[in-house]
Amino acid sequence: MTGSPHDRSDDAALRRFSRTAEIATSDVIRTYSTSFGLATRLLGRRHRQHVRNIYAMVRIADEIVDGVAAEAGLDSAAQSAALASYVAETHRSMRSGYSSDLILHAFARTARECGIGEDLTTPFFDSMTADIAGEAGFAAYDADAHAAYVYGSAEVVGLMCLQVFLRDSSRTPAELEVLRRGARQLGAAFQNVNFLRDLADDTDRLHRGYLGGTARLSDADRDAWVATIRQQLADARTAIPLLPKDARAAVRSALALFAALTRRVSQTPADVLYRRRVRVPDPIKAVLAARAVVVTAMERDR
Repeated sequence: MTGSPHDRSDDAALRRFSRTAEIATSDVIRTYSTSFGLATRLLGRRHRQHVRNIYAMVRIADEIVDGVAAEAGLDSAAQSAALASYVAETHRSMRSGYSSDLILHAFARTARECGIGEDLTTPFFDSMTADIAGEAGFAAYDADAHAAYVYGSAEVVGLMCLQVFLRDSSRTPAELEVLRRGARQLGAAFQNVNFLRDLADDTDRLHRGYLGGTARLSDADRDAWVATIRQQLADARTAIPLLPKDARAAVRSALALFAALTRRVSQTPADVLYRRRVRVPDPIKAVLAARAVVVTAMERDR
């Protein structure tokens, strides 16, 4: 067989490959996150696959730096090389619209259709690179390092999803400012909640102190972070009515889930957070999702 898919008068082969790529990204979110998997099912069809494609791209990068590559026997230098290769292929595929890597092929198609550029992917990969760079010892993040890491690892992912939601609509500059702040604040809240619930793994296995140095967090420290997260969630909540209606239930459901997680974290002694991961039971997740659907159904379209 000769020629590239783009040389064919009939693009059936490319369409079949792209469908296969989307199956792969859907499998990633199904395997790694029941919570986000549930939320994406609440998205309108025009958004759903795009968000799954984004999740899969960032999930694979995160796994490279969070243990999979190390468990496969790669040292820090080899992990850095693996991540650099992934970064290069991501950006190459975004420019061309094609990759032999199924996950990156799906992401590239989303990026090109929704206007996701390297201004968002580069900060994300910078944060992933920082995780590997800190593996020589315990990586302690001060306030500035924390802010930079959270922007790259989470806030830009929220902005990527916002690009998906708004690709077929227009907003005033003032509305866009609210929406972008909401997307960033929601991403930051998600990340900070996860830092609190993953204290044991981050500290003992990954040797990272995302929440401020090498000292163990006290209950007062936990309370301060909970207050920050609750403010971030409140800021994000104000942006939801400005989203297209077919994106609101999913975002509202995800926000409600992390608000519930935050409540559970706030009721868990800090020393216990270093021993076990706080979770929200599946039946409660289902109730929160159903409530988000009902609230959204009663709202007007935009």
